[in-house]
Amino acid sequence: MDRKIKKKKWTLKRILTWGGAGLFLLFILYSFVFADGGSRLNVEREKVNIATVREGEFREFIPVDGSVLPIKTIRLDAIEGGVVERKYYEGGILVDKGDTILKLSNNDLLQNFVREETQAFILVNNLENTKLSLKRNQFDLKRSLIELDYQIDQAKDAYERGKELYKEKIISEQEYLNLKREFDRLTDSREIQIESTRFDSLNARLQIAQAEATLQRTRDNLEMIKKNLDNLYIKAPISGRLSTVNAEVGESISTGQNIGQIDDLNGFKVRASIDEHYIARIYEGLKGTFDFAGGTYELEIAKIYPEVANGLFAVDMAFTDTIPDGIRRGQTLQIRLQLSENIRAVQIPRGSFYQTTGGNWIFVVTEGDGMAVRRNIRLGRQNPRYYEVLEGLEPGEKVVVSSYEGYADKDKLIFK
Repeated sequence: MDRKIKKKKWTLKRILTWGGAGLFLLFILYSFVFADGGSRLNVEREKVNIATVREGEFREFIPVDGSVLPIKTIRLDAIEGGVVERKYYEGGILVDKGDTILKLSNNDLLQNFVREETQAFILVNNLENTKLSLKRNQFDLKRSLIELDYQIDQAKDAYERGKELYKEKIISEQEYLNLKREFDRLTDSREIQIESTRFDSLNARLQIAQAEATLQRTRDNLEMIKKNLDNLYIKAPISGRLSTVNAEVGESISTGQNIGQIDDLNGFKVRASIDEHYIARIYEGLKGTFDFAGGTYELEIAKIYPEVANGLFAVDMAFTDTIPDGIRRGQTLQIRLQLSENIRAVQIPRGSFYQTTGGNWIFVVTEGDGMAVRRNIRLGRQNPRYYEVLEGLEPGEKVVVSSYEGYADKDKLIFK
């Protein structure tokens, strides 16, 4: 008896046919649902921050911290070394110009002063003796010349009378020649006496000049040592606040050693540290502002220190107008350092999105506010509150500025 063979309902061919049709339908459905492209992510609207793109005044500035310092600080260094004999003031108080802060003692310096002073006295005495000797020689010369002139007059008279008598043959030739020789001798003696006295006088004046020069040098040395003795008294060069005095009674202080400093309280400056990234854009005259005690005050860069340490360089800033009441040395100020003038610009608030996008793209909220779409943008300058938008956004549009963690590979955010 023939058996009826039951035909299989799901053959391999049929399975493949229906499977292919199903895949095709799924593809059509996927294409329909995601026809507008990109991957999506459902997010809760309350968990994102949305900001509006605006156009307005934009000023590029960077926040820097500045420390208040006195306008001038004078170091107190020991000009002469010595042992601290007395300490007049402790640090932290106000002093007036000329106040003695420390007194040092230096026996070697004192002995040098005594030796130089004694040498000066000796030189003064020698100089006075030389001058007296010159005066005495001048008086002796006058006395000798008077005596010689008297003798010459007598010899001249005798010589002239003898000359007449010799002509009349009253005296012999020998007597006449003796009278003539005596007159010539006295005349020559007078010339020699004058020349000798002139030489002695010149020599004495030279000795006086040398002695006076030596005495002047000795007096200069004495004056220098006297100033060095005065430098053993360390005094305040200006009025101000004395810092800690780094010396105690009995301590040995070497020449040039710093023992403290005085702050000039007639004004203040602010020293700020700036990231080296901005070094090419910082110049003297650049302005900054800070808030203090309910008011806003302006500073101006007065000096730039070119040394870079740990990625930072320093500037000194001066108050351009009023110094705030109550400001103190060492106080820290938060300064807004202005890097550009005010300009009109499209801008968006700063946000955590920048850490993910680097400012190259952003999620822009659609008109219905139901989702946000990824869009490429280009940002320019920035300040602590806003980014300048150069391309990709228009004023009035809304953007997501909160963190994009987990959004980096998404094209759309669907708000729930």
